[in-house]
Amino acid sequence: MQARVAGETAGDPMSAQKWVRSSLRHLSRHLATVGHPGSPPTVGRVLKALTYALRANAKKRTGKDHPDRNAQFGVLAALTEQYVAAGWPVISVDTKKKELIGNFKQAGRQWSQAPEAVLVHDFPEDGVGRAVPYGIYDVARNHGAVYVGQSADTPRFAVDAITAWWREDGQAAYPSADRLLILADAGGSNSCRFRVWKQHLQMHLADTFGLTLTVGHFPARCSKWNPISIACSASSASTGRGCPSAPLTPSSRPSAARLRRLG
Repeated sequence: MQARVAGETAGDPMSAQKWVRSSLRHLSRHLATVGHPGSPPTVGRVLKALTYALRANAKKRTGKDHPDRNAQFGVLAALTEQYVAAGWPVISVDTKKKELIGNFKQAGRQWSQAPEAVLVHDFPEDGVGRAVPYGIYDVARNHGAVYVGQSADTPRFAVDAITAWWREDGQAAYPSADRLLILADAGGSNSCRFRVWKQHLQMHLADTFGLTLTVGHFPARCSKWNPISIACSASSASTGRGCPSAPLTPSSRPSAARLRRLG
């Protein structure tokens, strides 16, 4: 068996994980042609004994690395430590998965005596709009907030959400702070390339509240290292699981959807 699957074997060079490209049925037929008949279930048991398993693809590779990638992570880590030690606010921001609002199916299950009936197809014209959730994670306090709007995911919408967070929660939590560090992905509505994002941060946040802003962008293709992705992803994914999205009512301006301590 090992000789037969040797040419079809792939593996992870950093661990003992390995897999084969052919299905059990194909391997069974190939073994029969070389004088070793065996049913697909038998082939499966032999493969398990050889530490093979049925596995899905795993997203582990980040693609091309910029030579300054690690240095950029070091700068962001040092900035975060400096701000937290000084008692200045540090927030991590990111747009969450957009959702159609209406009687549409949601992944997951919930306890009930009968399943709730939803629409067969998720056509946008059958909904009342599309919700755009913008997440804000307070690193020092381990608090998360999600602001929901129905506009497009634009730089202005992102700044409106951050401004609303500072007005409603940030000022009270950091009454003497005159600085704010914002950690964000390199792309999306808070992209490092968008001048509108920087302009609206200056006009609506820095000038209005007298704040000195520092924005730290993570390297491209490194959004999974953004603190909000680590702290809030599981919590965001579990919200509304198995429930139709009809009760949500997005507005044209961002409104607070959830503010709570995480962990």
